[in-house]
Amino acid sequence: MPPAQWQVARPRAESEARQMTLTRRVFLTGTGSLLGTAAFGMSAARIPALVIGTGYGGSVAALRLAQAGVNVHMVEMGSAWDTPGSDGKIFCNTTSPDYRSYWLRTRTKAPLNYFLGFPIDRDIPRYTGILDAEEFGGIIVYQGRGVGGGSLVNGGMAVTPRRENFASVLPSVNAEEMYSVYYPRANAALGVGTVDPAWFDTTACYQYARVGRKHAQRSGFPFVFVPDVYDWDYMKQEAAGTATKSALAGEILYGNNHGKKSLQKTYLAQAKATGRVTVSPLHKVTSVTPATGGGYTVTMDQLDTTGATITTKTVVADRVFFAAGSVGTSKLLVKLKATGALPALNAEVGKGWGDNGNVMCGRANHLWDPTGSLQSAIPCCGIDNWAAGGAFAEVAPLPTGIETFASFYLSITKNPNRAQFSWNAAAGKVDLNWQTAWKQPSIDMAKSIFDKINAKEGTIYRTDLFGVYKIWGDHLTYHPLGGAVLNRATDNYGRLAAYPGLYVIDGSLIPGNTTVNPFVTITALAERNIERIIAADL
Repeated sequence: MPPAQWQVARPRAESEARQMTLTRRVFLTGTGSLLGTAAFGMSAARIPALVIGTGYGGSVAALRLAQAGVNVHMVEMGSAWDTPGSDGKIFCNTTSPDYRSYWLRTRTKAPLNYFLGFPIDRDIPRYTGILDAEEFGGIIVYQGRGVGGGSLVNGGMAVTPRRENFASVLPSVNAEEMYSVYYPRANAALGVGTVDPAWFDTTACYQYARVGRKHAQRSGFPFVFVPDVYDWDYMKQEAAGTATKSALAGEILYGNNHGKKSLQKTYLAQAKATGRVTVSPLHKVTSVTPATGGGYTVTMDQLDTTGATITTKTVVADRVFFAAGSVGTSKLLVKLKATGALPALNAEVGKGWGDNGNVMCGRANHLWDPTGSLQSAIPCCGIDNWAAGGAFAEVAPLPTGIETFASFYLSITKNPNRAQFSWNAAAGKVDLNWQTAWKQPSIDMAKSIFDKINAKEGTIYRTDLFGVYKIWGDHLTYHPLGGAVLNRATDNYGRLAAYPGLYVIDGSLIPGNTTVNPFVTITALAERNIERIIAADL
């Protein structure tokens, strides 16, 4: 697909150069590049604002900057995900992963990688697929790759933390402002809604969740409906057979083709409508350094769909927003500090990383408690034992298409352990010092729920989902947080103080835990920070 058309404006005065360099004509949705070599080879070419990453924080920054009159260019390491494959679908199914499923792997690495005790991973062609299973020494971190970031691959659970827990999440942030202004703003822009309880009680596709509710309540645990960004009217149509099945076709892990309101449909769509935002997918930033005459020189590799570098490009930006996700931003900043590109970054860069206390498990129910062969892939409820046991457990689907008699859970726990990213000069890469043993507090907190339920129901844990005779999915996280913690690695609004014009605006600002699924908090914090940055810095 050819690149979108754009041009370099010739400013009438030096003061206009920085704001009007790029005149956007078409918002890129293909896999081409907007970083044209002819234009960016000109010494006067500058970008007013460059956003690295197109996930929640980056999308908020791009939209609000554009609405303030600033031209924005976004670069995304992953693909655009706007072109159907040979099957007519953009995204592949969870149960039938193909080349689109994983980021530069030749074999799948599913979070739940065993079933009935047998391994279920399979060989796939190497491709810039949508889900990255990034392996560190003690943990696998699952991340979305593509325009829309994590919104492409998560379950859409849009949870605002309980007010009483917020001080432990972001202690330097005014809770009153967050709950009166920025959380409502984020929820409205994300299109957050809640399942119709009456429909939930009768539809076949949430039988698994009703079993989870029954067992939780019989053991005395609070059961709560959880907001989500799925189009609930569309899901009702799926169940009625009047719309193409998406959530009811098991679409979640490798993208959702219809009903989920990913960032492509919300913040990024609004950004497109401003006429001031352009996006270049398949571009990986490798360096950011101060530029002669002000601003920052940004170097990036343009990739093909095998992950190979096609060409290397350099641009100059007045302001750069790091929004590559907790892992991506942290790794880049640690590298830039250690290699001398940005040596004045402070000693907190790379610290305070956590897994949001993620741990998974399954329970084997009795034959009189079937969970249903048809399961919506979109979770909508959870068990809240945070105050008593330090765990919030999402009642998760197992959309296998067959009856499993299994209840499956992703728990978010109050795990206190934090890891640090560091530069490995010998290997030329960034390491993370997380240890698998640090998951034990999460297991103990999850057991505060499921040991009691099993005792009450006379059930047992499933031991066939994460290996052979292995109960706990303690090897992964879906919710990476921290690494460039707010008011420590940055100031209290995400500025990298030693380098005016450099900002962090993603989940790396949050110190390791949000007590619930994190993307609403990432979005709300980005709304808070960019509002201050626009008012004070622009």
